[in-house]
Amino acid sequence: MRSYLIEDLSDAACQAVMTAFDELGFKGALDGIYYLPLPVELLQKEQQAHQTECGPYFMALECLEKEDENSLKLELLVRGRKKMRCSCIAYATPEQRAHMIDYLDQFLDELEVAV
Repeated sequence: MRSYLIEDLSDAACQAVMTAFDELGFKGALDGIYYLPLPVELLQKEQQAHQTECGPYFMALECLEKEDENSLKLELLVRGRKKMRCSCIAYATPEQRAHMIDYLDQFLDELEVAV
């Protein structure tokens, strides 16, 4: 699996991130998993065609908690909320990847999380 990993977060920083994502409604079905929505304008043609059948599309973020060695792992796989397997589920394009990494970095900056 391809991913973007941010390591060495403090417990307080990790909690701040999880609380903020909870408030945004990004919480997944499992603890520590968040679904970061992908903007519709960045979807590939097939993903746009499958939007009603498979979407909305997101990238999964996992908060890995270990005492003062927390990390955030953003999977660089575009998933659909309605289907687990489909040809439209694919690794992020360079544009999708850049957008989501920038989004996460800016999100951490806004929370004043030092990385």
